[in-house]
Order: sequence, then C-alpha cells, then structure tokens
Amino acid sequence: MSTLQQPATGPAGGTGPATVTEVTTTQRDPRDRATRASRPRRAGKPVDGRKVKRSGLLTAVMVVFVVYSFAPLFYLLVNSTKTQASLLSTFGLWFGGDFHLWQNIVDTLTYNDGIFVQWLGNTLLYVVVGAGGATLLATVAGYGMAKFQFPGRRAVFAVVLGAIAVPGTALAVPTFLLFSQVGLTNTPWAIILPSLISPFGMYLIWTYAIDAIPTELIEAARMDGAGEFRIFFTIALKLLTPGVVTVLLFAVVATWNNYFLPLIMLSDPKWYPLTVGLNQWNAQATGSGAQPIYNLVVTGSLLTIIPIVVAFLFLQRFWQSGLAAGSVKA
Repeated sequence: MSTLQQPATGPAGGTGPATVTEVTTTQRDPRDRATRASRPRRAGKPVDGRKVKRSGLLTAVMVVFVVYSFAPLFYLLVNSTKTQASLLSTFGLWFGGDFHLWQNIVDTLTYNDGIFVQWLGNTLLYVVVGAGGATLLATVAGYGMAKFQFPGRRAVFAVVLGAIAVPGTALAVPTFLLFSQVGLTNTPWAIILPSLISPFGMYLIWTYAIDAIPTELIEAARMDGAGEFRIFFTIALKLLTPGVVTVLLFAVVATWNNYFLPLIMLSDPKWYPLTVGLNQWNAQATGSGAQPIYNLVVTGSLLTIIPIVVAFLFLQRFWQSGLAAGSVKA
C-alpha cells in the first residue's frame, strides 16, 4: 500500500483517511531541506539544535590583532602625504597640512639620479631568480622525496629537518667567509645563490605531495608510456599548484625582506636591494652634515610593500583552491 493509501491514526487512536496536511508533512521533498540548510543563519540562532555562542574575549582579541596589523600600513599611508617639516611637527597617525603624496613619490623615484628605481630592479632580480629558483628546486626535490624510494631517504629527511631548525642569520657569516674566498662578494650571486636553498619549502612540498598526488595516477601514466619528466610537468605540477604557490609566496617574502645577508655581502650601493638602500637613506639623518629625508624613506617604504600586497591578492585564489581540495569525499 502506498503512503497516500495508508490509513492515518485519529486523535482518539482510531484510523481514518490521511489529510492533505499530514501527507504533505510526511512527503516533504529532501531538496527543500537542502535549500533551508543552505540559507545563512543569523548569529545566535540555533544550528542543529545547538545555539551558536559568541565570545566577547575572542572578538576583542581579533580587534586588537587587526589594529596591530593595519596600524603600520596606515602610518605609512598617512605620513607619505606629508613634507619633511610636517612629518616631524604633526601627529603621526593623522594627516596634516597639504597633500604631498604625488610629489613625494616623484622625489623618491628621482632622488640621487633615480637610485631607488635601481634598488627596485635589484630586488626584483633577486626575487625572480632567487625565490623562483628556490621554489622550483623545492618542488622537484619534495616531489622526488615523496614519490620515489631510494637508500638514505630517512637520512635526507633528518638533514632537512635539521636545516629548518637553523636560523638564516646563523649561516650569514660563514656564507660570507666562503663567498669571499671564491670572489663572489659584492656581486648579485652573493644574494641569489643562498636564496636558492629552501629546506622549509622542500619539506612543505614533500608533505603536500604525499596526499595530493595519488600513486596510482603516476603508475597509470607510466603504463601509458609517459616519462618521469612528462609526468612531473604535465600531471604532478598541476596537482601541486596550491603547495607550489604557498612555497613561492614564502620565498618571495623572505627574499624581498632580506636585509642582513645583503648588508654583509654588498658594499656597492648599485647592487643594494630596497631594504638596505632605504636604511642607508635613513642613516643620512645622523652624523656630521646630516641630510634627513624621512619623508622619502616613508614614501619608499610604502612603495616597497605594494608589490607584495599585489602578489598576495593575485595568488590567494590558489590558496583557496588548496584549502578546499580535501574537504569533499569522492
């Protein structure tokens, strides 16, 4: 007997014909429940029988975190609009006097025969070659460690973990002594070659490739006659895109903000990156014959962070796809 033909129990315990309301209640379309479940709920509304709790402490912590993160950016933006005189005589977290942002940008780009533009080009060179090469090497090495078995694999794993634990500043002086012996100091290679090594990037790709690339897929490609290089560049690299982008961003930020290594490796200002160059401008305010140009230092710092912000905004979609990659079961 179908559901529409089954007798319904009345209030007195007897049976009687089912009403339209009862049939509609029992025959509700599952798609209606899915639609209701997908509707956004207001904060504090019950979800699956449980009430969503609000935490005032966590909200306060997040507000402090947001203020702490954006206050330096706001300081740079505000003070980039000031002249040298108003920068020292007005409140640092608000605008003062006339708006001189565009004039400060022009002065920054043209000061000392446009040395800022040359420093920007040097930084881009170190980032493209150094960070790009580090990402490529980390991806190849991490993929090989994850999908190939060879003697000494555990020893390599221990070495990589040990290299992660060693801070880069601890290796700066030994690296300088080594490069000075081979005549590479005060050259771009003194910055590029150390930047090519990324133990953390290799470890990150290694752990990501274990689950991101099914071994059965690689074996099927081999049975179809594909070589190892073709498998890597046409199959593995596409599956590793979120991990590769993560390593790339870490390497780009580390190379872009690198200060201590260029400081000890370079003595010629024409090879300075932006970090060392802006610090040199800032040092002009001290000593005899001081020529403070704080307004140009602040404006240059603002221009320095723009490429990093653009890179994060452009590459964040790859992060989002990586976060959602394992959230749905097959």
